[in-house]
Amino acid sequence: MTEKCGLVAVLGAPNAGKSTLVNALVGQKVAIVSAKAQTTRARLMGIALEGKTQIILADTPGLFAPKRRLDRAMVSAAWEGASEADAILLVVDGRKKKLDYLEPILESLQGRPERKILVLNKVDETAKEPMLVAAQALAGEGQFDEVFFISALTGDGVPELKTRLAELMPEGAWHYPEDQVSDASERLLACEITREQLYRQLHDELPYDSAVRPESYTQRRDGSVEIHQQIVIARDSQKGIVLGKGGAKLKSIGEAARKELAQLLDCKVHLFLHVKVVEGWSDDKEIYEEIGLEWVK
Repeated sequence: MTEKCGLVAVLGAPNAGKSTLVNALVGQKVAIVSAKAQTTRARLMGIALEGKTQIILADTPGLFAPKRRLDRAMVSAAWEGASEADAILLVVDGRKKKLDYLEPILESLQGRPERKILVLNKVDETAKEPMLVAAQALAGEGQFDEVFFISALTGDGVPELKTRLAELMPEGAWHYPEDQVSDASERLLACEITREQLYRQLHDELPYDSAVRPESYTQRRDGSVEIHQQIVIARDSQKGIVLGKGGAKLKSIGEAARKELAQLLDCKVHLFLHVKVVEGWSDDKEIYEEIGLEWVK
């Protein structure tokens, strides 16, 4: 059997479940997941294997109307992920009745040559009837070649989708080694894991304008890894929120991130976090590059 390899762009509005789906297709965590919208910032590649086929998944930031420079950079990264793809997956939250928010995305997809697949997600949380109505409304105009109903969270329908994606991939040599699951460097992935804990533990207390910068990533002689990261916030008033009483919140964030990283990297991890206020960091080109985004004017 000949080797096959191709690129699939995973698009959708914020919170549609794109990262959860990418993790499910890969079979392990490569993208951070949060209930907070617009969690994925940079375009992250997950690498899934199905028999002799390597499926490279571009988990793109959610598409939305960009207001700030950071938003523009994220939307730009999303469309960049869709260029040169062998297939485009549009992931839609199947629970939503109103679909007009998808119009700008559907317009942008019109006339694109790639095979387009509509994925209605979260079947575990909604009745089948409304999902069928949504599928009919979205796929009725011939915009999509195929429709799948899945739950990225429970895995329902994911194997069938993966098999179909493998069939669509062109013949060609694999781009990545067999054991590689993501193109993100361990340094960047470590920052993403910490950022996920920030969102999880602070919920709505900390606004969206925080970032985690990599400072150093060192392999110790004993095989463990020492990681130093900087949590960047925009205002001094946010510092107390991140630190918590007597530094307890920061300690809890660091501990949870360290445990997950140790599991992910399969070694002991020493994680050191500190908080820095950088007013207007979202206009800092250097920080963009460090967190894997292109500077968009």
